[in-house]
Amino acid sequence: MTKPQHHEIVVIGAGISGATIANELLERGKAVCIIDAAASPATACSSHAYAIAHPHIGKGSPRLLRLTRIAFLLAEARWKNVWQQHGIFQPTKKDKVFDRAQTMEYLHSLDLDVDMAMAMDAKEAQRVCGIEQSGVWLPRGAGLNLNEASKQLLKHHDRLTSVWNTRITRLEKSVNTWHLFDAQNQMIASADKVVIACAMAAKSLMISIDIRLPLRPVRGQLSIFSVQEGDPWAKRLPSVGISGDGYCLPATRFEDGSYQWIVGSSFDEGEDDLAPRDESDDFNREQARGLIAYEDGDLCSLVKVGEFVGVRCVAGDRLPIIGALAQRPGIFLATALGSRGILWSALAAKLITAQLLEDDFALLARFGFAADLVAALAPARFFAGALATPSALGALASNSKPILPVESKAK
Repeated sequence: MTKPQHHEIVVIGAGISGATIANELLERGKAVCIIDAAASPATACSSHAYAIAHPHIGKGSPRLLRLTRIAFLLAEARWKNVWQQHGIFQPTKKDKVFDRAQTMEYLHSLDLDVDMAMAMDAKEAQRVCGIEQSGVWLPRGAGLNLNEASKQLLKHHDRLTSVWNTRITRLEKSVNTWHLFDAQNQMIASADKVVIACAMAAKSLMISIDIRLPLRPVRGQLSIFSVQEGDPWAKRLPSVGISGDGYCLPATRFEDGSYQWIVGSSFDEGEDDLAPRDESDDFNREQARGLIAYEDGDLCSLVKVGEFVGVRCVAGDRLPIIGALAQRPGIFLATALGSRGILWSALAAKLITAQLLEDDFALLARFGFAADLVAALAPARFFAGALATPSALGALASNSKPILPVESKAK
């Protein structure tokens, strides 16, 4: 049997998070070994091509709002070459009255300039976005094919070692070295530092070193609908992304005059079933009607032609878990990214690299990243003696609300 190799840095997980962190380390001149249970990168939740990214402007803690702005700028810079910038419109909530001055003041308080977010009444939105609803236009909002992006980040590199079809199930510390074992208790590799960049698998890995993380799965199903030429829906389909109660991508018109429209997503907290569900498609049809304010639209006209089912991972307070695990030196976490994998992956790459290399935070500081934000993301917040009190933790939520509410929907 081949003797397990020793590496300075091992990254467990080759989804968008692990791939981005590994690539950042490679760019900083480090050698990296990445290990994944699948045969190639991005085969789980990161396998889909329909992710969207924009700064969070809804309800949430001040820290969450600051974090998503910083993370968006980092994501935009990292993926600018494959960034599908189509803009995203966020309609005014149905129970709210649109107030331009108040909305503009609010956006300004979030440090969002007009090139990032603009308040629009229904007529302006119709002219600019083709959507006759008041709300906020996010012109730099974009989509990203997570699968392609992950594979590009992990393309051949002299300092990159890739180990596929290998599931790490246990960690063990010996002096200053971490040993990584598979389900057959065979040692696969050893490392000075280990970055755990996987979703729910992070929970069992942490249990192997006596760390309990409050992680839960959340099932989500995107629906791919076809709309025929001449159908009343065709004239109302958006040419930009919409993010509200659910989200959708711009509709794509084919040569035969029909359209493809991707709408999502259903959400079922505590579930990890990857089988498609008709109920989830029905739920997404209702969301589609709400997103474009077409309450009279015939739902039968949205003919399903495909779907994507993924299982996201969230923490108890809905913020991602990113940073060094102080209780276990040499372990770093990037998990619980919820529905904002694009944003949090870009932020995790910078933050974990800075911590792992014991670097300064000059770059992050330029984007507004501060000590309180490091603490808001740190794994330490869940343990006794954490930097935040229980009441403060409550104020930090939420990573994904209202996209991932407490109650399950669309069973």
